[in-house]
Amino acid sequence: MRISSNFDSGNIEVLRAERADDIQLAIRKDNQSEFYQWFHFRLDSTAMVNHKLTINNLAKSAYPDGWEGYSAVASYDRQEWFRIDCAFDGDSLSMDFTPEFDTTWIAYFAPYGYERHLDLLAWAQTCDDVRLIHLGETLDGRDMDLLQIGSAEEGKKAIWITARQHPGESMAEWLTEGLLERLLDGEDGIARSLLDKAVFYVVPNMNPDGSARGHLRTNAVGTNLNREWATPSMDKSPEVYLVMQKMAETGVDMYLDVHGDEALPYNFVAGSEGNPGYSDRIRTLENAFKQALIQTTPEFQDEYGYPKEQPGQANLTIASNAVGEKYDCLAYTLEMPFKDNANLPDAIYGWSPKRCKQLGEDVLVAIHAVVDTLR
Repeated sequence: MRISSNFDSGNIEVLRAERADDIQLAIRKDNQSEFYQWFHFRLDSTAMVNHKLTINNLAKSAYPDGWEGYSAVASYDRQEWFRIDCAFDGDSLSMDFTPEFDTTWIAYFAPYGYERHLDLLAWAQTCDDVRLIHLGETLDGRDMDLLQIGSAEEGKKAIWITARQHPGESMAEWLTEGLLERLLDGEDGIARSLLDKAVFYVVPNMNPDGSARGHLRTNAVGTNLNREWATPSMDKSPEVYLVMQKMAETGVDMYLDVHGDEALPYNFVAGSEGNPGYSDRIRTLENAFKQALIQTTPEFQDEYGYPKEQPGQANLTIASNAVGEKYDCLAYTLEMPFKDNANLPDAIYGWSPKRCKQLGEDVLVAIHAVVDTLR
């Protein structure tokens, strides 16, 4: 029996693995950080033999509540990721399953690898009216890339979409892949109408270093990028610094920052009602976007989410708050579950890459519903 994680986004520590019915594991912390929750490893063992794996020391993980009602994902071909039933006792997560093949990959959520990320960028740039723009480099020397979709003509709205500031939230890039596939479909009416009215600036992965390192929440030096939008720096958060620099060139008429939430089993958005500059105009735009998405898909809802911030009390180091305030625009944080959508549960796959991609397509309908009233 062998357990390894020396690959893209891999993360696990082996405490004991002498018997299939007693495999003891732990999660490695993000570099220079106390955050940990993401895991991704390979199990080489014997097919059709029952295995019991336990991940320990989770009471001090980043989001202990996220383990309640959670099921890990597994794959034999790294394409189809199915759920493994788990049990959580307050500190340890136990998986009890019988693999069908000798090798199984197990993860916190379906990984979105760096090579797939590069493939997405390369494919997109071959589509009509798309530019792949190199913004700069990360601290590990990886490329920070932006896709500009459409021409920046006078009168067009500038719509920004960023994903995966927190690298373990791989569902964010799955959503972005679905959104791009529809937006770049020349026969899709919503896409064609949107690109007549707007230019899109899309960063599919804001944190390529953390993603490759197998981090949950931070970049190469332990910086939580979604707390850097007030004073980013090239030393600690070049990813945010470079994106904000480009935003200053293009302006922003709408901003969507895509994330995943460990604890809440729903898809929802968090708005900028706590911003000092929040207005009736922004409230109307927020409501129009939400209602359009609710009418488009039952995967989205507005009953469960984060508590509303009090007027003037927003944390302006957070991306959607900072951008919404600076550009006086509609700005949302879109959250998806690591678990499942409790409103439409799927016992086999839970919330999955396919459902993420479909939600990305549906988000374009909601953007289309508000694009004419953006300014």
